Amino acid sequence: MKDVYKFLKEIYRGRSLIVSLAKNDFKTKYASSYLGVVWGFIQPLLTIITYWFVFQIGLRSGNVSEVPFILWFIVAIIPWFFFSEALSGATNVYSEYSYLVKKVVFKIELLPVVKITSVLFVHLFFIVFIFVMYTGYGYYPNIYNVQLIYYLICTIALVFSVSLLTSSVVLFFKDLNQIIIIILQIGFWFTPIGWSYTMISGFWINIFKLNPMFYIVEGYRDTFIKQVTFVNHPYYTLYFWMFCATALVIGVKSFKKLKPHFADVI
Repeated sequence: MKDVYKFLKEIYRGRSLIVSLAKNDFKTKYASSYLGVVWGFIQPLLTIITYWFVFQIGLRSGNVSEVPFILWFIVAIIPWFFFSEALSGATNVYSEYSYLVKKVVFKIELLPVVKITSVLFVHLFFIVFIFVMYTGYGYYPNIYNVQLIYYLICTIALVFSVSLLTSSVVLFFKDLNQIIIIILQIGFWFTPIGWSYTMISGFWINIFKLNPMFYIVEGYRDTFIKQVTFVNHPYYTLYFWMFCATALVIGVKSFKKLKPHFADVI
């Protein structure tokens, strides 16, 4: 825990640099395209429209939890966009910023957070998009929406703790990139984003709940639709944070052990 504390302390000290690098990362990602950063918003929007057409128009999905399908759907897929994009970006951050990794004086432990923060800019836009959509359908903001801050912190904590491990290991095990892509593809369907977990039996619900994104996706729905606070799920909340804490400890330990060899394998 002492190592974890020191690690987090370094990140806190570098918070200004993280924000500055994240802004630059966000701008340069689409710098070569004609529409620039607009692509960061167009791609998720087109994906939402595609899935909405498939599920609601093609498969004729009706209202879920007494709300229109599109509202039920977007509050689940938007946090998934953030998680998957942030995890993919943070995993490969050391290869992308290899020129900084080779600089002895630079605190490279900041780089995964830079990628997460860069993706967060787009996610904040889509949070506003959620509120606009709900207001357009007559569902106005209420006190329960405040806990969106909590679930946003949960998503950041999850992707940060997991990416510390993946970003360190991927430099030595290149196949991890392909494994993560497969896991994210399967994970989308094994997380109740386009379907309701009430469709399955109690045994399988417990299996699916081992996926920490289940907690976040349903948390977003609790915030906007069911109006249930996270304190109503004490055991699952405990499990989620234990998962993040365990991943964080393993990630920090792996980073410290492998860091001296990063420059040799990039």
